[in-house]
Amino acid sequence: MPHFVIMGAGRVGVTLAHTLDEAGHTVAIIDQDERAFRRLGRRYGGRRVTGVGFDRETLERAGIEDAYAFAAVSSGDNSNILATRVARETYGVPHVVARIYDPGRAEIYQRLGIPTVAAVRWSADQVLRRILPETGVQGDFREASGRLLLGEVSVHRDWYGKLITDIETAAQVRVAYLTRFGQGMIPTPKTRLQEGDILHAMMPVDSTREIERTLSAAPSRLPGAARRAIAEAEAGHEEEK
Repeated sequence: MPHFVIMGAGRVGVTLAHTLDEAGHTVAIIDQDERAFRRLGRRYGGRRVTGVGFDRETLERAGIEDAYAFAAVSSGDNSNILATRVARETYGVPHVVARIYDPGRAEIYQRLGIPTVAAVRWSADQVLRRILPETGVQGDFREASGRLLLGEVSVHRDWYGKLITDIETAAQVRVAYLTRFGQGMIPTPKTRLQEGDILHAMMPVDSTREIERTLSAAPSRLPGAARRAIAEAEAGHEEEK
């Protein structure tokens, strides 16, 4: 099972720890104050690690080298972003997210490719979306007939740099808009996906699982027909230039 490391044993860190632990994942939660672990209660079966969350020795005791994801949700912006950068850049953790109170800082860090969630619109559910991409499509809107869903979709990192139209072709969806650096934008035929972008796509409700499977895989692992369609679209784009 995937291993998760959480920095910060406050209310939300504890919520994340319990949610992941109860789902059967292995979890380690870090906090400088050992007393903070009292919030976990008896149900929690994961590790409690006392120490500074961006300290390598502390992170290694928490199992960062085997971590699938890392969430920094302490009360300090600087500590959260530093710990997240160490997790990603030193240990290569594939899924990271930092809780940021200052929206201005959040935009700067997103430009560095570090997913952030601003406290004013922050919740444990939003963090889980970013560290558990396999949790599926998150619905934002369903049209009147109930057949179509507008939702946030997660993609494999190998899609970064690909045209948004490539994603639409492969998954048979229509990207309505994307969020980049905290700002919404409507993609054009020339828009390429960047790391940190959040995609919101319109799709058939009964196809969400297949769409999730397609986008959670690298483009190179798609069926031959889908790869050919993407290659043809890319070639047509180059000719237009």
